[in-house]
Amino acid sequence: MRGALTRVLAVGLAVLLLAACGGPAGNKPLTVVIAEYSKDHTKPFWQGLAEQYTKQTGTKVELRIIDWNSIDQQVSTMIQNNQPPDILNLNSFSSYARDGLLYSADEVLSPKTKDDFIEAFARGGEYRGQLYGFPILSSARAFFYNKALFAKAGLASPPKTWDEFVQAARKIRALGDGNIGYALPLGPEEAQAEWSIWMWNGGGDWKARDAWTINSDANVRTLQLLADLANREKVTQVNPGKTNRTDGAFQLFKDGKVGMVIGFSPLAAQLDAEKKVDYAVAAMPTSIGTPVTLGVEDYLMAFKKKDNQEAVKRFLDLYYQPENITRWISAEGFLPVTKSGLAQMSSNEKLKPYLDALPNARLAPTTDPAWDRVKLDVQQNIGRAVQPGGNPKQVLDQLQANAVAAAGSR
Repeated sequence: MRGALTRVLAVGLAVLLLAACGGPAGNKPLTVVIAEYSKDHTKPFWQGLAEQYTKQTGTKVELRIIDWNSIDQQVSTMIQNNQPPDILNLNSFSSYARDGLLYSADEVLSPKTKDDFIEAFARGGEYRGQLYGFPILSSARAFFYNKALFAKAGLASPPKTWDEFVQAARKIRALGDGNIGYALPLGPEEAQAEWSIWMWNGGGDWKARDAWTINSDANVRTLQLLADLANREKVTQVNPGKTNRTDGAFQLFKDGKVGMVIGFSPLAAQLDAEKKVDYAVAAMPTSIGTPVTLGVEDYLMAFKKKDNQEAVKRFLDLYYQPENITRWISAEGFLPVTKSGLAQMSSNEKLKPYLDALPNARLAPTTDPAWDRVKLDVQQNIGRAVQPGGNPKQVLDQLQANAVAAAGSR
């Protein structure tokens, strides 16, 4: 009897110690990793949401905001070290779903939240018929041009074909005074997005059915065009293979030194706020007839960890309350992923060009588990093709070989 009592007391003491240490029986902090979309809005919004969550639940949030230049590498390191966050915001998810690391929507989202997703974006977050990548926001790319530089160069309208695009870039470069025809960002921040748009408008694609086609003849021709823009025509900025989108190409356009750049609604919001550049937005120049653009959705995903399911569910349901998700998407200048958000934001005239572009938008193959590795490979290496002496075919051949290897290692 005395021994049994001793064991009961020991177990009770262990439970108290576990709770005191913040273990599963206590309030273990929830780790949340979010990509930084802007300096002005991302951190303040998520800090406020974390504070609201802690006030409601008593659970603290360990919040990390990581810039897009390094988030893929940092997240890969977390996963390799078996230290995933509870909740992650990223633009790929399927390899984690394949490896059984993620909760499905049925496990951590309320039916009301799940049913509010716009169907196309929900499909983009599925792996084998289950929703694992929860849409957090969306965007569509568009073609921005500087109206003042176009007027100086004698250009009456934006280019519709690739030949017209090259001619326009030459004329803007010929203005001198440091003006750049086209800002080409093939640095590691989001090279896969820039490349997708040019690739599709050149008649190529990432895949044909289940097979990777990164080094197709059409793709080689397109990448050679980009290399020629940089090295033979010299109509781009210096070193486009290492230029990032946000602090490189976008900043040059905001400085009024660039004639053309591929942008999206947050760039338009910044230009409207700064009022330094007289710009307009058009469809992509293309070589295939009907212009194609990139539709992007980013995701929240929830990692399976001991005793975290309920805490994760409560955080996700808080974010997906219409007043929260729509407030943040509107502040960042992105497009909605929920039906309630679309109803609230469809009357915004500033968003009309991007909402109109969505029907002809394509998505990267994010539902393929190999995409995470392919994307990172492209981000780190496709820029070599446009460096002086670069070999576009050689670069694409290597990317293709790596993609096939990644697909074979499932």
